[in-house]
Amino acid sequence: MASSKKRQADISVRNGDRGTVKIAREVLSGKSKKGWLARILPFLGPAFIASVAYVDPGNFATNIQGGAKFGYELLWVILGSNLMAMLLQSLSAKLGIATGKNLAEHCRNQFPAWVVWTMWVISELVAMATDLAEFLGAALGMNLLFGMPLWLAGILTAIATFLILGLERYGFRPIEAVITTLLAVVAGSYIVETFFARPDWGVVAYHTFVPHFSGSESVLLATGILGATVMSHAIFLHSALTQDRIVTKKPEQQKRLFRFELIDVAIAMGVARSVNAAMLIMAASTFFQHGLTSIATIEEAHRTLEPLLGSAASWVFAISLLAAGLSSSSVGTMAGQVIMQGFLHRHIPPWVRRLVTMVPSLIVIAVGFEPTRTLVLSQVVLSFGLPFAIIPLILFTRRRDLMGVLVNKRLTTILASIVAALIVSLNIYLLVQVFTRS
Repeated sequence: MASSKKRQADISVRNGDRGTVKIAREVLSGKSKKGWLARILPFLGPAFIASVAYVDPGNFATNIQGGAKFGYELLWVILGSNLMAMLLQSLSAKLGIATGKNLAEHCRNQFPAWVVWTMWVISELVAMATDLAEFLGAALGMNLLFGMPLWLAGILTAIATFLILGLERYGFRPIEAVITTLLAVVAGSYIVETFFARPDWGVVAYHTFVPHFSGSESVLLATGILGATVMSHAIFLHSALTQDRIVTKKPEQQKRLFRFELIDVAIAMGVARSVNAAMLIMAASTFFQHGLTSIATIEEAHRTLEPLLGSAASWVFAISLLAAGLSSSSVGTMAGQVIMQGFLHRHIPPWVRRLVTMVPSLIVIAVGFEPTRTLVLSQVVLSFGLPFAIIPLILFTRRRDLMGVLVNKRLTTILASIVAALIVSLNIYLLVQVFTRS
């Protein structure tokens, strides 16, 4: 009965997006007479949803601290982290296109039961930490923007998230549009912030491409930026976003579909990289340049922006934080659904999951934990889940029996393995440093 209802829901979603799917199939079959941009548009969306995880409130905390303490020095870390994330998100999207199953479902089918249960528990803990950071960030944005108590901001954040997730019943296009719009608000906000900050673009360009560290603390903070950039729940989610969005079993059409998805990833992750870089540039141009290297919290950053850049800058900052929190909170709930359905073959309504996962966030708000410190610690918890997403992803995408014509090339697997080893090693280093310093 449950599976029948799910099939009916899936049919409803497909019907709601019939126009997009029809155009996409015409493009894949070579029958479309539309222009280049019109041919690309039906395929844009999944990567924009996944990319929201890369501009969540946790990134605000690490990027602001990085810019305030070390100026533009760690910009190259953002570029390197983003390139790694692009590779992993591309592999995740490819897995969904080639197999019609998401990463969590493949883990359930390929691994022993005890491994599956272990992976599910760890992934759920990571999803809860993700929800905590994103929910808290949105509430903090409302608090800074409207001056309301944090507990009231938390309740309003929950209501707003429910409304966004409710759009899923109308198909994938409406929620893609809302999430992309919120991402655009964040990006636009930081374009304005950068205009106010007036950075030294020559120095920005230099540090974007030339690696440099200033002692062990900069290494630790760089590792934190990486940990806040590559997100395991986004890797799980992306494979689910592409698995039944536009379905084709023809090898040539699968290749063409994946090429369009690469464009989607390049644009969406490019936007995410620009936003993260703008966060660090803003902090470097204002706080570091004025000797305010001890800025450690989002609230301090918000308060200090007004005397330095004017009241408009502090308002724009709060708006961007609110948009990032709302969008990433919705995406985090979607990822949690994918993880539970994939590992356990269990489906619960999104509003139930949102209700359950927001309870820890409300408790944190009620107890009065310092928000920025909580955001940073949540990024540490996320580090535990990375190997359980990255390693299976590489193992599955290198198998021709699963991937068919979209199987990894040898060079792709080698590069992905190097990236995985680097990410896992750096996150282990981060965890060791955090626990030995505390």
